Amino acid sequence: MQLHERFRTLRADTGFRLKDLALHCDLSVPYLSDLERGRTQPSLQSLEALARAYNLTVQQLLSGVDGYGAATTADSLPTGLAALIADPVLGADLTPDWVQTLARIELRGKRPRDKESWYEIWRHLRRVMV
Repeated sequence: MQLHERFRTLRADTGFRLKDLALHCDLSVPYLSDLERGRTQPSLQSLEALARAYNLTVQQLLSGVDGYGAATTADSLPTGLAALIADPVLGADLTPDWVQTLARIELRGKRPRDKESWYEIWRHLRRVMV
């Protein structure tokens, strides 16, 4: 399932109108509409707001979502993320679920490039999702 499809399905399942959801997560109706149509990618803050509106964690919100249309495999991981996983100290606590979640992340349409950036994102997500 693509990310925009997940957003549309969640909203339909809860019975929210775009206006209702906008009020719950403090995002604009046009922005939410663009998310549901796949015209834009959400920021981490938007994902957090949407997850709160649906009483989910960000990890649950992204569960089953593949924004690129194919399953993420180990050999298709971004270089910095692969380096983080290979690091015996920093990557020691990364479970396969975390790797799958991180592999789908883009920030403003771009992916982090180095191990340290991926580690900071993981630390932040772990703090807000646990």
